Amino acid sequence: MTDFNEIIDRQHTNCLKYDFAVERGYPAGILPFWVADMDFRTPQVVIDELHRRVDHGIFGYTDPKDDYREILQQWFTEHHNWTPKTESLVITPGVVFALAAAVRAFTKPGDGVLIQQPVYYPFSEVIGDNGRQLVNSPLVNQNGYYEMDFADLEAKIRDNRVKLLLLCSPHNPVGRVWTRAELERIAAIAAKYDVIVAADEIHEEFIRPGFTHIPFASISADAANRTITCTSPSKTFNLAGLQVSNIFIENPVLRRRFRQEVAGAGYSQPNALGLFAAQAAYSAGAPWLREVLAYIEENYQKTKTFLAAHLPRVKLTEPEGTYLLWLDFSDYGLSDEELDRIIIHEANLWLDSGHIFGKDGHNFQRLNIACPWATLETGLNRLAAAFADR
Repeated sequence: MTDFNEIIDRQHTNCLKYDFAVERGYPAGILPFWVADMDFRTPQVVIDELHRRVDHGIFGYTDPKDDYREILQQWFTEHHNWTPKTESLVITPGVVFALAAAVRAFTKPGDGVLIQQPVYYPFSEVIGDNGRQLVNSPLVNQNGYYEMDFADLEAKIRDNRVKLLLLCSPHNPVGRVWTRAELERIAAIAAKYDVIVAADEIHEEFIRPGFTHIPFASISADAANRTITCTSPSKTFNLAGLQVSNIFIENPVLRRRFRQEVAGAGYSQPNALGLFAAQAAYSAGAPWLREVLAYIEENYQKTKTFLAAHLPRVKLTEPEGTYLLWLDFSDYGLSDEELDRIIIHEANLWLDSGHIFGKDGHNFQRLNIACPWATLETGLNRLAAAFADR
C-alpha cells in the first residue's frame, strides 16, 4: 500500500509546481495547487524499473518494441473496452505537442480550429501560435452542470469551415465525462462536415464512481477513421517530466500526415527512461492507480464538505472526472484581478485563474486536489480565512 499522506518535499528539485513562483510573478513560498501533476510518488514498479535502467548506465537512442504496443493495447482493452491497432501508435513528447502537430498537419494558416471554452488553455495557444483561427463553441453552464450547445457547435463548424476540432475528454477544467450520446452527436457533426477530431483524453483514468470514460474513437468506425486519440501516462502515473505520450491514429493517411509533421519538428526517438517507465506502469501499475483514485475521491469528499461549511458562497462544479476542481467565486462580485489578488496575496495560494481558460472562465479558479490531505487542508483553511469577512 502506498502512503499518500506522506508529504514529500519537492522544493529545490527544479520542480515547476514549487520552484518557479518568483520567475512566474508569484510570491516566494506560495502554496501551489495549479499545474496538473500529483504530489505522490509514482508506483514502486516504475521506480524499480528506472533504477534497473539507470544502473545499466547507457542511455542511447531507444524505440518501443512490439511488446510496448501490445501492453498499451491490452491496457485500453481492459480499462476502456477499446482496442486500438498496434500499428496506430505514434509516440510524442507530450499531448500538447501532439495537438500542435495535429493543428499543423490537418489545417492551413487561417483555417478555423474549434474548441469548447472554458478549456485547457494550451488549446487556444496551439491554435494562435500556429496562425490558425480560434473558433469557440462555449460550453453552457446550467447551474453548475456544463453541457455542449450542439446547435452552436454545428453552426460554428459550418460557418467557419472548420477542419479540426480539439475535444477535451474528460473535460479540463469543468470535469465533465462526456456520455455516449454526447459523443455520438459530436461524431455525427464531424462526419457531416468532414471534420478531424483530436481528442485529448489524458485524464481518462481519473473518473469518479458512477461515470465511464468512452474513447471518442470507439464510438463508430467513422469516428475511429477521423480521430487523433491523445493519451499519456503523464497524468495517470505522475510521469509528466519523462515526456512520453501515446497517440493513436487508426486512419493510415492521417497517421502518415501526422508522422510527417512530428518528423518536421525534428522529433524522432522518445525519451528512453520515459519509455521504460511507461511500459512498467502500464504493465503493473493498475493496483497503485486504484489506490490513488480512492485517495483522490476521499480528498474530493472532504473538500466538498469543507467548502459547504466554510465557503458556502463558492459554488463547486460537481466533477465527474479529473483531479481538478472548478470553483465559482462569482457570488463575491469581484473582478478577476481582485479575485486573483486575494487568493495570491492574502491566502498565499497559487491556483489557476479561470480567465486563462477563456472568457467563459470569468470568476472561476481551478484547484488541484491530487496531494496529501494535510497539504490540501492547509490550502483550504487559507482560502477560507481570506474570504471570511467578505
